[in-house]
Amino acid sequence: MDQLVVLAIILVVAIAALRNIVHIVPEYQRLVVLAFGRYQGTKGPGFVLLFPPPIQSAMNVDLREFVMEIPQQTSITKDNAPISIDFLIYQKVVEAADSVLKIQNFRTAVQGIATTTLRAVIGDIPLDDVLAKREQINEVLRVKLDDITQRWGVKVTTVEIREITPPRDIQDAMNRQMSAERNRRAAILEAEGKKQSAILVAEGDKQSNILQAEGQKQAQFLRAEGFSLALDKINDAAGHADARTMTLQYLDALKTLGSSPSTKFVIPTEFTSLVAPLAAMARGEGEGKR
Repeated sequence: MDQLVVLAIILVVAIAALRNIVHIVPEYQRLVVLAFGRYQGTKGPGFVLLFPPPIQSAMNVDLREFVMEIPQQTSITKDNAPISIDFLIYQKVVEAADSVLKIQNFRTAVQGIATTTLRAVIGDIPLDDVLAKREQINEVLRVKLDDITQRWGVKVTTVEIREITPPRDIQDAMNRQMSAERNRRAAILEAEGKKQSAILVAEGDKQSNILQAEGQKQAQFLRAEGFSLALDKINDAAGHADARTMTLQYLDALKTLGSSPSTKFVIPTEFTSLVAPLAAMARGEGEGKR
């Protein structure tokens, strides 16, 4: 019975010793190995054999990117406006040995540096720019934090401001300003619409007047052309009329005058010259009959 107890104790000690000797390191981790307290090297990933302490000791370092949340911090802007900001820091270890040998706890250090850096950055920016230039502030914070953390073997990859909360009175003023801006834009759009409508109506009236004037011009041209054609026909007919035809026209006119109720008639002196051809024509017909 005593032998079984002794064997069990030996087995437990062997397993514990074996666990201190044999290490399986994942792909995303590294072992920072110290031998008698001095840095010996970085081991992993895979199968790693180490002497048990105090000959060798190892500290595990995770190389995966991780996020750190910085709670709301009140900062004073360049124009003395208090403002609360909370943001996220994305970072990862790029030098496992430096993150162990050069800083006791780099996570706590990064959080402390982040709050002081935020106050310094916001203190150089007016309130309006803090609210409008979030991306630029993110980049400035990232660069400043990375300059500090790189000596610890830590890389700051991204900084994202999550929320910016100005004081209540400033929020109310911003709301009034946005409302006034929306009303101004609405008035501009309405005035622009009326302007475009008036332009379209005026353009329509202009085109209508142009078309109406063009129509009147064409109508006058056609009337003038018709009158000209009528005169041409009259002139042409007059050119073919002989003395007999003209005399008959005068006689027809005298006949019309004779049928009127008037008692006095004015006979022009030119009538004798018009009647002479008719008289000659009558005499010629009478001699022909004899």
